[in-house]
Amino acid sequence: MTTEAAHPQLAACPALRVSPAALRAGIVGGAAAVTALWAAQAEPSARLDVLFATGAHLTGLLAGYGILVMLFLMARVPAVEHGVGADRLARRHALGGRYVLSLCLGHALLALCGYAAHADTDLVDATLDLLGYPGLALAAVGTALFVAVGVTSARAVRRRVPHETWRAVHLLTHIGAALAFVHQLAGPDVAGSVLTVWAWSLLHAVVAVLLVWYRVVVPVRQAFRHSLRVIDVRDEGPGVVSVVMQGIGLDGLRAEPGQFFRWRFLRRGLWRTALPFSLSAPVRDDTLRITVKAIGGHTRRVRRLRPGTRVLATGPFGALTAHRRTRRKVLLLAGGVGITPMRALFETLPGGPGDITLLYRAGSAEQLVLRDELEGIARSRGAALHYLLGRSDASFDPSPSSQLRSSRGDPISPQALRNLVPDLAEHDVYLCGPPGMSASATAALVRAGVPEERIHAECFAF
Repeated sequence: MTTEAAHPQLAACPALRVSPAALRAGIVGGAAAVTALWAAQAEPSARLDVLFATGAHLTGLLAGYGILVMLFLMARVPAVEHGVGADRLARRHALGGRYVLSLCLGHALLALCGYAAHADTDLVDATLDLLGYPGLALAAVGTALFVAVGVTSARAVRRRVPHETWRAVHLLTHIGAALAFVHQLAGPDVAGSVLTVWAWSLLHAVVAVLLVWYRVVVPVRQAFRHSLRVIDVRDEGPGVVSVVMQGIGLDGLRAEPGQFFRWRFLRRGLWRTALPFSLSAPVRDDTLRITVKAIGGHTRRVRRLRPGTRVLATGPFGALTAHRRTRRKVLLLAGGVGITPMRALFETLPGGPGDITLLYRAGSAEQLVLRDELEGIARSRGAALHYLLGRSDASFDPSPSSQLRSSRGDPISPQALRNLVPDLAEHDVYLCGPPGMSASATAALVRAGVPEERIHAECFAF
């Protein structure tokens, strides 16, 4: 019941995937090893300056390790992306970044207090003294860069900053990481042992190679190898278009239904930004298709693409694929433009008549996208297809007599879902939609009896 079973060319070399549990265990294990390194070198003392220094050493080591973890999470390593999911990685990166920034600031403050206590001076003079050392001055610059990244990533600021500006500031983390590495090599915790220096340097080298390879070399290589170009742009509904691209040897991308690419269209106004869009159809005849809703400046420009436009596609990414399936019966639940990966899965997930059900949530019938294709797939496969229309507080008719439903109640309430899918608790559920809809749908599914581990969701609002 997997993608490999449905596509024999994938079965010959199944994709390596790192599970969320394995990633979490690896990160925690690394943090424990760093803490053990600190503990092995710590000298117990009740002196105030030593206590401050000891805390500075621990927070400094953990901050340096945390920086490596943050860079690794965003290195776009396929085994991690396909096993954990790009959206989950992005959320862990954002949460971890807060901890790393707190550790950096804590390290600086504890080191400053320790020096002031040791030199019997005030914090202002201690700061001026420490900044007189070139290595410490560079470390202060690195910390300031991390603070700038943290400020621009705050939700209130991020909404007001253009994406290109936010991305440019975010790239400063690489400079900050390099400065932190140089600072740590000069510190006693790492420099105290040749073995520690080599191990610490090797960790940084591995992460640096992964970043360069998967974020620079692989995309460039794919661009030359597949020579992707736009061949068609067609309207699918109000503000929604499908973009069809053709290339060479696209089977080599090993893209699975449910996954997405980061697309860079080489035309004015679009080439500087990589846009994440899911495939809205399986790869066939060396073509890829995405379906895009105009909700911002960049997506509105996608509607004006012309045949012949060169495309750089990085990926595939995402874990919302058939490998997550654990049950014979599957419910696909889509909201808005989240129908795009669901449409590809609706066509390709293995199953007989009655095994696959698609619920498509939209504000009105006019907002339904790819409707003719969905109904054709439902007829050919004997699959169930239901449209849930109206506002969340609109009326809803749970009677099974029609695909179009809009009368009393919330269309994705637990009772409404059970009425549409009586054996819902026996299904795997794939969910994709806006964050609010996804959160309320997940809560409703759990209340309806679906175990949370069988709800497979991916949200691209990150």
